[in-house]
Amino acid sequence: MAKFLSCLDARLKDACGDSIWILDAPLIYQSDIVGRVEVPAGFETDLASVPRIPIIFELWGNRAHREAVVHDYLYRSDSVPLVTKLQADRVFLEAMKATGKAFYIRWFMFVGVAGFAWLSFHRKTVNDPAVKGHIDG
Repeated sequence: MAKFLSCLDARLKDACGDSIWILDAPLIYQSDIVGRVEVPAGFETDLASVPRIPIIFELWGNRAHREAVVHDYLYRSDSVPLVTKLQADRVFLEAMKATGKAFYIRWFMFVGVAGFAWLSFHRKTVNDPAVKGHIDG
């Protein structure tokens, strides 16, 4: 059964308004699709690449942080396990379901990443810094 085995432990990279977060401890997720995913401490993420358009962000922003970190990690070219884009997107959907996100929230977010995040797939490595306003996955 898919589930998170650890909590999200992260801090802002720059307290002056940067929206990049750094994991202070590994985030571990057990997936039924790809097995164990361990996002390492030190990994940088923007938590979720939802456009900051007021209505869209109000409806869909700040809803799936843990799930988005795993998705961002799986989009890196050297993640372990190394997965396809479809697998990474499906793990994102699976993780949202595992944490009890409502059907309409998880499917809207899944369609968003499946349709628009392809430009970021395997463009960065795990140790590359996240970039504010950049879609990581």
